Amino acid sequence: MRKVIVSMNVTLDGFMAGRNCELDWHFSYWNEEMAEQACERLSRIDTILLGRVTYQAMAAYWPYQAFNSSFPRGQLAFAEMMNNYRKIVFSKTLKNTAWNNSRLVTANMRGEIARLKQQPGKDMIIYGSRSIVTALMRSGLVDEYELWVHPVLLGKGKPLFPSQQHMRQLRLMKTRSFASGVIILYYCSKTDPILHA
Repeated sequence: MRKVIVSMNVTLDGFMAGRNCELDWHFSYWNEEMAEQACERLSRIDTILLGRVTYQAMAAYWPYQAFNSSFPRGQLAFAEMMNNYRKIVFSKTLKNTAWNNSRLVTANMRGEIARLKQQPGKDMIIYGSRSIVTALMRSGLVDEYELWVHPVLLGKGKPLFPSQQHMRQLRLMKTRSFASGVIILYYCSKTDPILHA
């Protein structure tokens, strides 16, 4: 069965973005070594799952990078995969999708993900899209978490994991560290939520 993998940049205090969706803390640590790792990971995926906000930001960015003379040439493979892979966009308000190989799903997200997991193919990845991650996590449909932890404390912002009704235990599979100080923590889900006492 195909897996759903959440790949997210987070601060040391658990935020995926600043209060106004700032991501400057993320880009200040990004380097070629991390770009190679991200490209290698994406090469083992064939479907990208996105919410509306993340989709619109990425659709406004990635299609133009192949023509951007200042874009690092070593990251062209990543841009090519982003542009050519199948993208499933979950939104109740978006009317259409124009980015190459994008398909809009407006209802029954959990059913659609469960159906996709049963289809043949490579694993699926979620970048950003906190509302999608939260809904899938509550439904037990996230198989792995790939958390890129940056050595930054924001104090306030948009938490990756908002308040949960149930505690979820994850199992650490491996780690990877970079010269920039960023560490990737790879976790897999345990099957059943554990109720708080």
